[in-house]
Amino acid sequence: MGKLFIMLGLFLLAIGILLQWAPQLLSWFGRLPGDIDIQTEHTRIFIPITSMIVVSIVLSLILNIFLRR
Repeated sequence: MGKLFIMLGLFLLAIGILLQWAPQLLSWFGRLPGDIDIQTEHTRIFIPITSMIVVSIVLSLILNIFLRR
């Protein structure tokens, strides 16, 4: 039960830090080459392909580091 509370606390701390610094940390999101942004008069289509690949790679690396046994 103690490990669960520690992990939950670390998770909440990470979320709090991310929310505090999100504008500076995520200014690159959606502006990478390969991200599709189509704007017309009444419609906007945004498909962040490259940004999501980068996020996926980073999350995979982080999870592999922390979940290794």
